[in-house]
Amino acid sequence: MIEERRERADAARNRRAILRATEELLARHRPEQISMEQVAAAAGVGKGTVFHRFGSRMGLMVALMQERAYALEETVASGPPPLGPGAPPEERLTAFLDAIVDVVGRNKGLLAALGHAATATPRPEWKEQSRHQDGGDHAPGSRDGHPVYRFWHGHTSTLIAASRPDLDGELLAHILLGSLQSEPVLRLLERGEASRLAASLRVMAAGMLASPAST
Repeated sequence: MIEERRERADAARNRRAILRATEELLARHRPEQISMEQVAAAAGVGKGTVFHRFGSRMGLMVALMQERAYALEETVASGPPPLGPGAPPEERLTAFLDAIVDVVGRNKGLLAALGHAATATPRPEWKEQSRHQDGGDHAPGSRDGHPVYRFWHGHTSTLIAASRPDLDGELLAHILLGSLQSEPVLRLLERGEASRLAASLRVMAAGMLASPAST
């Protein structure tokens, strides 16, 4: 029993080390430029350990994105405002967009791989949630069907609707989040200009949620 607990602790420690090393490499390289050998060397583990835990490079990228997204989801659900409950929807949306930029900025290029990552097995509760949000599953390989994007889009559209029920929150959320996957934005993140992106998203969100002019 003691040996079994030790093995579980070692496995958890290796997982954290591998994900941390992957994130550090992603700060300098795109996903397609990173090999499993590089990750193993940076994490201080054998290449076989990385393959055993994650299966492939895409499996590793998916795991990292989901790990970061899980943490963000938990903060949104129960963390302090404005990211968590208790703040006006306008403030929550700004905080949420800032948090997404932070995740993407620390993992450059990871969002660009989101469409490919859609083939990964989603977390069960997210899969169930995505079925209920619009009455059906999206096609495999669709960016919109990936649980990370589904959560980001669902929360963004909910906040837009709470602030401006007269707007098409679902479409506007796609427009806001879709802009993060463009090549110019990816190059901007590679230059370390995440704060510029966050500021521009705040301007877009503020203009979107501004009360319509009286006629």
